[in-house]
Amino acid sequence: MKKKLQLVTFLVSLLMFVDAVSQVPEVLRVALVPAEDSRAMIRQSEHLLAELEEKLGIKVEGFVAGDYNGVIESLRAGHVDVAYMGPFSYVKAAQVAEVEPFAVAETENGLAYHSQIVVRADSDIKNIEQLRGKNFAFVAPTSTSGYVYPMVGMKEAGIDIRKDLKNVVYSGGHDGSLLAVKHGQVHAAAVADRILDLAVQNGKIQPGELRIIWRSEAIPESPMVWRKDLPEQFKARIRDVFFSIRDIPFGDQGRISGYRATDHQAYDIVRKAEALARQ
Repeated sequence: MKKKLQLVTFLVSLLMFVDAVSQVPEVLRVALVPAEDSRAMIRQSEHLLAELEEKLGIKVEGFVAGDYNGVIESLRAGHVDVAYMGPFSYVKAAQVAEVEPFAVAETENGLAYHSQIVVRADSDIKNIEQLRGKNFAFVAPTSTSGYVYPMVGMKEAGIDIRKDLKNVVYSGGHDGSLLAVKHGQVHAAAVADRILDLAVQNGKIQPGELRIIWRSEAIPESPMVWRKDLPEQFKARIRDVFFSIRDIPFGDQGRISGYRATDHQAYDIVRKAEALARQ
């Protein structure tokens, strides 16, 4: 009887192991928002993707979507498993797809960043109120620091972008907005502070070449999200791997010291900002 019980226990354990293995896909597909040029995003994400591949023991494929909505649609259609998203991109994704955030990077600036409006250093624009009658670049309507928060700032300053700005363009990436200001294609643009810092470090923008005329309140860092329908055991493995990562460069976030847990409620402040921007 004892031997039969041991055999049953062994078979149950074996079946549980086989079931766990069967739930692990052969490839983990990771999407990245186009915060910068797609080639730069992939190049700056190589270390993270390589660590995921090594520690998960499966192939990891990364790609940069054509725009912010492209990441959302890829998640909704089940074409990707995990995605690096901006805070507002996640808020929008959660409205149309079964996704949830599970990890957030801690950078040299902590767990938050800021939106900034920049002009050329030789511009006569000194503050946000003086943007009236000027050409302005946002990143995309689903960009947190490149649209939502600066929209709130403009509304608080009494600026209606449809009536008070001369022209409004959407660059598709923070680096594109910075270069548009640098080359005089627009008078001002909204960008993430960390991407401006990175552009200066990389020599795309010279120190003192641009000037900041407005800065937002703190924005919770961009999350890593996954599809809710991934197997629970696989999600646990992914979470454990992210929490084990230390001191690597990643995308537009620069060098990150590690990852911490996050959840849906952490982005309530972004939802409030988006509601203000729509008023």
